[in-house]
Amino acid sequence: MTSAATAEQERTSGEDGHVDVLVIGAGVSGLGAAHRLRTRFPERSFAVLEAQDAPGGTWWTHKFPGARSDSDLFTYGYRHKPWRGPSIAAGSAILEYLDEVIEEDDLAGRIRYHHKVTGASWSSSEHRWTVEVTRTDTGEHLRFTADFLWMCMGYYNHEEPYRPGWPGLDRFEGTVVHPQQWPDDLDTTGKRVLVVGSGSTAATVIPAIARTAAHVTMLQRSPSYWFAAPTVHELATMLEPLDLPAEWTHEIMRRQYVQQFDWLATTGRDDPEQLHEFLVESIRPLLPEGTDVEKHFTPRYRPWQQRIAFVPDGDFFAAMREGKVSIVTDTITEFTEKGVQVSSGEVVEADIVVTATGFNLAPFGDIPFEVDGEPVDFAQRVTWRGLMISGVPNMAYAFGYFRHSWTLRVDLVNDVVERIFEHMAERGATTVVPRLRPQDEGMALRPWSDPENFNAGYVMRSQDRMFRQGDRDPWTHMHEHDHERVVLPQADLDDGLEYR
Repeated sequence: MTSAATAEQERTSGEDGHVDVLVIGAGVSGLGAAHRLRTRFPERSFAVLEAQDAPGGTWWTHKFPGARSDSDLFTYGYRHKPWRGPSIAAGSAILEYLDEVIEEDDLAGRIRYHHKVTGASWSSSEHRWTVEVTRTDTGEHLRFTADFLWMCMGYYNHEEPYRPGWPGLDRFEGTVVHPQQWPDDLDTTGKRVLVVGSGSTAATVIPAIARTAAHVTMLQRSPSYWFAAPTVHELATMLEPLDLPAEWTHEIMRRQYVQQFDWLATTGRDDPEQLHEFLVESIRPLLPEGTDVEKHFTPRYRPWQQRIAFVPDGDFFAAMREGKVSIVTDTITEFTEKGVQVSSGEVVEADIVVTATGFNLAPFGDIPFEVDGEPVDFAQRVTWRGLMISGVPNMAYAFGYFRHSWTLRVDLVNDVVERIFEHMAERGATTVVPRLRPQDEGMALRPWSDPENFNAGYVMRSQDRMFRQGDRDPWTHMHEHDHERVVLPQADLDDGLEYR
């Protein structure tokens, strides 16, 4: 660590450490927030706390073979920093991109690694947060104080992935691994691998391990929607000979992908049968002859009620055509010594079982919050436009899109937080807190995610733990990008927000 970084850490750590803004998380959301603070509010002190030993968040946690984006990088990348690679990229390339952000914005001295937040309490009399931190490398306990808390740690538990309690799992004589906890020394070469699950992770890891494994079987309880997107968009190929500035190419490709995903999202909502036919028929020519499309590739839900599995250049289907990958659509009865028995009675034998069964949501990192000594039960609170929580002062959070790229929304959220900071300064306020208005008394509270809108398993499993939304603005969220890119920049910062 450089002397400057050491000095900065000494200034912001320990019992007397205070910053104007404390950012929690050094993934794509936290680094985006840090960029805004560095460039738009250079007079404000800030620090970024990261529980892991390096930046990157999801891209540092997910080290399984083939880990890559399932969104295009022209919209997953920040608005301010052009993406210069192919539309779909490996996790390592995304980490390199984030490292460039850290270097370009001189953020290295602001990030505290191994800093796991274990509690946050707000004092109205002191107008500040007190944040308890444990150093994961030394066990040391630290305390930070901050005027404003910016929660950017994503939405799932990095340490405890979701794995169903299957009968007989302890009888299995092979290796069981969850992609979120992939061991560095796991070798799938020449092995029979069973991947349980058919979401984005399965679509990513299967083509990677199929190159050297003896065979890979994907076991799915029910089918998902798939889309074979090109790794390099044909428009990018057309633009390349023009030798345009990177900023121009980035903006053109960004608009192209926004339009593409707007079409997918709105068609899924307004004409789901059309989108269903488009998605199913687009992959039919890529499948091996004789594939039972109805059984293996026709979902039971409306398109976009769950994430679509994007397959760059159709590599998953190529592995199927080569005979390296097969699909079983059935439910698990129990594990046996040699594999998994499904409800049909068939036993799928395997040397390695990969449980690509999703993750557990962790609202605000499962950090205990208090406001003036009273614990905050987020399940009884309401979101303000998907970026603040009712009754919780001076706290904003980053939450992206499920259907569009995560960062498209993060950029919009950061715009609103900037405006809030400026509005507070104009009013001479030290505190901002969302409060239900008189007309909101008795407002019906709805789940944070309407099952008719988005009902992925990890979302439904966590409904009772997440914050709520109302039936009117500004207490709603989970809108699409085509709506929010108009509404959020125009949001009335006095509507539902109280300043003092």
